[in-house]
Amino acid sequence: MLTAQPLATARLDLLPLSVSHAEEMAVVLSDPALHTYIGGAPDSLATLRSRYRRMTAGSPDPAVSWLNWVIRLRDSGLAGTVQATVRDAVAEIAWVVGTPWQGQGIATEAARGLVEWLDRQPVDAIIAHIHPENRASAGVAAAVGLVATEEQQDGEIRWLRQTR
Repeated sequence: MLTAQPLATARLDLLPLSVSHAEEMAVVLSDPALHTYIGGAPDSLATLRSRYRRMTAGSPDPAVSWLNWVIRLRDSGLAGTVQATVRDAVAEIAWVVGTPWQGQGIATEAARGLVEWLDRQPVDAIIAHIHPENRASAGVAAAVGLVATEEQQDGEIRWLRQTR
């Protein structure tokens, strides 16, 4: 069982998710445009708090690790999230950066920090599922060493990086 630990990159702190982050993250994640490729709509503060309570409680399956971090820009506050779900030595990762912080390399830097940490864990492969039209996320995946495969799941392309 893995647990999220504080991680640091050049500009960012990746802090293990806490319910106390919900208020600031509700603002960060409030732009409906963030849901263009994933569907749905921004969560209300109450819904986000409830979701964070479930996430921080951990997976009900002891063979699965839920790892969630908020991305904090050291000079200005929270800007997004990164996460990994680890099962059977495979980590499925995802990231989201609030609209005002996009285009600054934050997602790439945060995802790189996460992948470098996962490289030191008992993980054999890292995957991400990315909508075929989401060029920004495809760029992040490529920058952290994932390669697009021919496999698709729910209309998203599976990206893969073998770690061992």
